[in-house]
Amino acid sequence: MLVVEPQVRVNEYTDTFGNRCARLIAKAGRMRFRSDGLVEDSGEPDRQERNAEQQEIYELPDEALCFLLPSRYCEVDRMLDLAWQLFGNTPPGLARVQAVCDFVHQHIRFDYLQARSTRTAYEAYHERVGVCRDFTHLAIALCRCLNIPARYCTGYLGDIGVPVSEDPMDFSAWFDAYLGGEWLTFDARNNTPRIGRILMARGRDAADVALLTAFGPSRLVQFTVRTEEVGEETR
Repeated sequence: MLVVEPQVRVNEYTDTFGNRCARLIAKAGRMRFRSDGLVEDSGEPDRQERNAEQQEIYELPDEALCFLLPSRYCEVDRMLDLAWQLFGNTPPGLARVQAVCDFVHQHIRFDYLQARSTRTAYEAYHERVGVCRDFTHLAIALCRCLNIPARYCTGYLGDIGVPVSEDPMDFSAWFDAYLGGEWLTFDARNNTPRIGRILMARGRDAADVALLTAFGPSRLVQFTVRTEEVGEETR
């Protein structure tokens, strides 16, 4: 549930990609947006289907086709030749997507201080630095070049099953690739199956899943993300 302080009228709707959204007219001055929820997780890592096959384009469902096209941050048209040079000899299917993830994971250096909201997949490839959204955009663009539908995912990824990090809690980005008739999760930044992903929204790229889109001048004063483990009795 979204709580807005001071209280204003909030209209909810569902966007093209099935994401729950809200729109409002912000009052002048400081406003606070807050939301919380209880999430139940299976405790299982991201599912890996070793025999997941890549489908021909004519076999893809209609709703997957838009995830083959260029988008704001994923310039498929500019990276087509590069993608086939790098991955044209890899086995189609899960092995090809994993090869893309391996390449991106090694090619880009993660650096919070180098984050830039306008960086595209093409620029990330050449600059070789970025944050999780840059890893994800580059992997998505390369998959689409190889005729594999790929969609951007944003959400929260905690430290379940991995060493605790001293970095502040934050949201994360990963992607889904359409293989074997279903969407499978991949993460080029961490490049290993993880436990406890909390999905918030999906889209073509980060432009479709912004946490806040403002039409007019605004300034972010504070941003806090917090998760806590709760027991069975809380449900």
